[in-house]
Amino acid sequence: MSRSPRASIASDEGKRDIEVNPLDHHHKLPGDEEFGGTEARKKLERKLLLKLDARMSILIVIYILNYIDRNNASAARLRGFEADLHLKGEEFNTLLSILYVGYILMQIPSNMFLNYIGKPSIYLPCCMIVWGVISLLTGVTNNFVGALLTRFFLGFVEAAFFPGALFLLSKWYTRKELGVRTAMLSCGSLISNAFGSLIASGILSGMEGKLGHQAWRWLFYIEGALTIAVAASAIFILPDFPATSSNWLSPLEVKLAELRMAEDAGVGDENETELQGHARGFIMAMTDWKVWWLAVALTSMVVSLSFNAFFPTLSATMGYNRTVTLLLCAPPWGFATIVAFVVTRHSDKVGERFYHIAVPLFFGIVGFIIAVSTMNTAARYVALFLMAQSYAGFITFLAWISNSIPRPPSKRAVALAWINAFSQLGNIAGSYVWPTGWGPTYKNSYAICIATNGLAIVMCYVFKRHLDNMNKEIERREQEEGREKGFRYLS
Repeated sequence: MSRSPRASIASDEGKRDIEVNPLDHHHKLPGDEEFGGTEARKKLERKLLLKLDARMSILIVIYILNYIDRNNASAARLRGFEADLHLKGEEFNTLLSILYVGYILMQIPSNMFLNYIGKPSIYLPCCMIVWGVISLLTGVTNNFVGALLTRFFLGFVEAAFFPGALFLLSKWYTRKELGVRTAMLSCGSLISNAFGSLIASGILSGMEGKLGHQAWRWLFYIEGALTIAVAASAIFILPDFPATSSNWLSPLEVKLAELRMAEDAGVGDENETELQGHARGFIMAMTDWKVWWLAVALTSMVVSLSFNAFFPTLSATMGYNRTVTLLLCAPPWGFATIVAFVVTRHSDKVGERFYHIAVPLFFGIVGFIIAVSTMNTAARYVALFLMAQSYAGFITFLAWISNSIPRPPSKRAVALAWINAFSQLGNIAGSYVWPTGWGPTYKNSYAICIATNGLAIVMCYVFKRHLDNMNKEIERREQEEGREKGFRYLS
């Protein structure tokens, strides 16, 4: 069996070096005969993936609730949230942006801790229970300060989930499997926009005055309680890492799970890659320019996607009542979910990332242009569909991060957390991109989104060219040393 060398290009005083994994010279990966031959291994691998996918599917449900709890303030705004809390000026936008302060602060420590303890089945659901309680408490606030505190701590605890989920997926799935699994996870956010609007519509229209509480308070009560209930069940469903998952896999399946990851990047995914300690991963990530480049590109993309938090407001510009406005939010996100799944699945199949990112983002720009150039109701609704589908590029980008920074796990954990945390600066800025004073046309808002979307495409193209050059250098080294074809970056 050929061994796939992990190669990365590092710049040192203008020199380009290829670092080949030292395991290539000291370790030989076991062959298929250990699993009963090639066909027996394929059968066992299919069984492993079915088991794994079944358990990982709970992440989609958790992410739906994660986004619903994060964005329900926008729906509550349509039913007296601002008036009852006596909000004025930019205070509502501040409530949206303050969540991301805590969200940014906790992501790297959270992922480092998760990598250290190796028990996502306990850690992630416990964090989920806490944020469910905090979301529920938002319903009892009576002023701006109370809402501000709950929103800050909500972001503080929610920070554990998304980078932790991405890291968990990267510990189990190979590069050619990761895109579609990342899409399935991230589609949870798109589905939440669709179903969240439907749930909010039902609660806001049917719970006003029940037990003496306003409908928007019931929105936080019900959705917070639902989050807590799902978290309790997730403890028994979520898998841990391959090396710490023995309760639902046979010893042979555990060995195969670890071997798959070793073959995928030419290096084991556990202690062999952590020879200098887990803290070394932090230093490696923070000194790698690729991590910073991807972080800035994703931040620019996030600003362009800031319409997400104001989707009910943009839908309301078409002139319908509150209930219809919320119902009209669902179809664009349903369409976006389908597009994201198709795009990421095709990206995995052909082993290409950039164009699968750039094309959806380009159609998003078309949506922005339509929205800014007409007040025609039908055209503006079509624009909402085009804007929503641009999330397919965002989701493919997330898979690209894991592919581009594959090993060691401690570095990947920090890189995923830092890139995602840094990108939340885009959400903070995006909270102020859609002031009421710019409505109903929001021309300035759409202009900002077009500019940041275009910047993200340009930065992704530059990164693609860099990865292409790295792959050429790896190929040249393989030819010189007479090695078989191994690891390649997906560009």
